[in-house]
Amino acid sequence: MKLYAGIDLHSSSSYLAIIDDRGARKYKKKLPNNLEGILQQIKPYKKGIAGVVVESTYNWYWLVDGLEAEGYAVHLANPSAIQKYTGLKHADDKHDAFWLAEMLRLGILPEGYIYPKEERPLRDLLRKRGHLVRLRTSLIISLQNIISRNCGIRLTGDEAKRLKEDRVTPLLSQNEDLRLAGTVSKESIDFLTQQIKSIEKVIESKIELKEPYRHLLSIPGIGKVLALTIMLETGPICRFEHVGNYVSYCRKVGSQWISNGKAKGKGNKKNGNKYLAWAFSEAAEIARRYNAQVRAYYNRKLQKSNLMVAHSALAHKLVRAAYYIMRDEVPFMPEKLFS
Repeated sequence: MKLYAGIDLHSSSSYLAIIDDRGARKYKKKLPNNLEGILQQIKPYKKGIAGVVVESTYNWYWLVDGLEAEGYAVHLANPSAIQKYTGLKHADDKHDAFWLAEMLRLGILPEGYIYPKEERPLRDLLRKRGHLVRLRTSLIISLQNIISRNCGIRLTGDEAKRLKEDRVTPLLSQNEDLRLAGTVSKESIDFLTQQIKSIEKVIESKIELKEPYRHLLSIPGIGKVLALTIMLETGPICRFEHVGNYVSYCRKVGSQWISNGKAKGKGNKKNGNKYLAWAFSEAAEIARRYNAQVRAYYNRKLQKSNLMVAHSALAHKLVRAAYYIMRDEVPFMPEKLFS
């Protein structure tokens, strides 16, 4: 007799539920988030367990890795694709755990991708780099606003990031308070720049672009760090059956529900990978600045809409190009994208 286990995972506890191949409930218990304790509880049923479902939450690594190390067939449930019956009068962790196991038994479980354990640390390190870049950008914008208000001068981002030359302090030297604000901002920006460079150095020494991803560097706006980010966040491109699936995963499509030609609301705009969304937004901005063909496309869009729409359209184009480049292992062909 086959058994199916579902684990409703939370920050401090988990609910373990086990059913048989007819749906009969065999085990249920709320357990603290302790790997040894969970393995001990599930061990008596190990021989019959055909699969274990773990809900994909922010903290699933330790549990999935521990179960796989013990030989269990683990499935990662995609919670955004799981719909509860809206007419239910009561639902709790026990109900959710049994429902996970039931979906696995019926073969209707929406699954997420279990990213290889050995590559996750480097991916998390790149995510930390992205976090630092966003912090630095916020500091640069704040500093630019201070200088623009008080000096009537526009300080570029490149000028703010320069490590060998301080162009900030002389601009704000006429006032002690402003000088302090500028000094604190510049020192923070310089510190973050040094940390970002140290992360990039480690990443580039430990990992190279794999064969299906090497042509990402031919896309305007994508350098080695962004290419590595896209590679590590995407995983095997074959898991996306169509280009639309990948574009949606990168959060570069709109979300709208339509019935009988009328809008009936919007879906989950945040469904997908926020790190890929950021990477392609960065690529679009860089490409717009430094590539004439990309800039011409952007300007055409800008004439018909606004800055945000034009930027989103360009990022959408780059995502589609990246999909085919990774899938077919071919270099970027601008005539196919911007003709």
